[in-house]
Amino acid sequence: MATQADLGKKALGAQDYAGAIKQYTLALKSSPTSPDYLIQRATAYQRAKKYAEALQDAEYAVVNAQKRAKKELIIESQFRRGCALHSLERYGDAELVLGVVLKLNKDHKMANMWAAKTETALKDLPMSDEKRQCTVKETPDVDAGSEMGSVDGTSTSPTNGTSSTASDPTSAHPTPTRPAAPQQTPADKIRYDWYQNTNSVFFTLLAKGVPKDKAQVDITERSLTISFPLITGSSYDLTLDPLFAGVKPADCITRVMPTKVEIVLAKATPGQKWSALESSEPAATKTDSVAGAAADGQDAMKRAILTDTTNKPTAPAYPTSSKNGPKDWDKITKDLGKSSAVDGKKGSLEDDDDYEGGDEANHFFKKLFKGASPEVQRAMMKSYTESNGTALSTNWDEVSKGPVETAPPDGMEAKQWS
Repeated sequence: MATQADLGKKALGAQDYAGAIKQYTLALKSSPTSPDYLIQRATAYQRAKKYAEALQDAEYAVVNAQKRAKKELIIESQFRRGCALHSLERYGDAELVLGVVLKLNKDHKMANMWAAKTETALKDLPMSDEKRQCTVKETPDVDAGSEMGSVDGTSTSPTNGTSSTASDPTSAHPTPTRPAAPQQTPADKIRYDWYQNTNSVFFTLLAKGVPKDKAQVDITERSLTISFPLITGSSYDLTLDPLFAGVKPADCITRVMPTKVEIVLAKATPGQKWSALESSEPAATKTDSVAGAAADGQDAMKRAILTDTTNKPTAPAYPTSSKNGPKDWDKITKDLGKSSAVDGKKGSLEDDDDYEGGDEANHFFKKLFKGASPEVQRAMMKSYTESNGTALSTNWDEVSKGPVETAPPDGMEAKQWS
């Protein structure tokens, strides 16, 4: 005589899903913790497009299979769970569960297919979409015992232990609810982590139970502030100011999840590598940056005055890095000297001792050059030109020995431009 499980298997093969559900429900009356029966009924529910019921059967199958330490049953019950989560459009949850399946059996063909479908679905979702959230764990939060709600089509009474059979034998149990929000992490236990790629910095605040409707995240070009109330009545506040480098606030993304807060910071300068999350130096304003650059230029010129200006005779042709061959610095400085000595519009305003306009550093350089000897002028022109404007020397004896290398300021690097 065929058992209910045999009849259920036959109905499932014949695509009679309602009949399969009915037969496996009857089989579960005798063996309510059978992982195999729960897996088969979950399969029937899945194909009948009753995804919530399929998920609940799969979750009970997982905990009972783990209790029996049956690897094959654990793999199949987790697989059925992943399929149901995907069909419920809980793609973040499905990704985790199907990952568990592939960790146990990387050659599981159906799991690989569903994992690929899940990955495709996630790619099409915006980063803030709730379907990306992961709210499940590897082991479901359900009771592995025989009292599994209405698994066998009945409802257990808490007072007398009697049960009443549902009018529809195929309606095995109600729709499951998502797990409750996790307990809030104490303020002194909250930590954060971060990593980066070429375009973004990914910041994660490891805090459970952050109230999504009350959390405040403020992002500016050089700062990040997070604030939310704690169950103790106080509030948690975190400020990172200044950030290591600039970000684009309009392109940043914030996600408040049950177990963490994720923030994607869009780098203002793609490709820039952050060596830390925060900068050890205060963020400079635009005015400060301009003033600082001017001061640096003047300091460089003043340091050049202190360079040894000893004159020694040399030949007119000198080593150079130019692709066009040696330069005659005597001729170049002679021509420049003639140009700066011409009366009229060219050079007259800059040479005025009372000049107050334009670039002060440039004005100082011209005055220094005009009053220098021809040999010092050659040294200044050669060092400034060959170093791409990063070095200035008045010591021709030193400069004439070879090309002057580019020496960028600390914290910067020289690049070749085509």
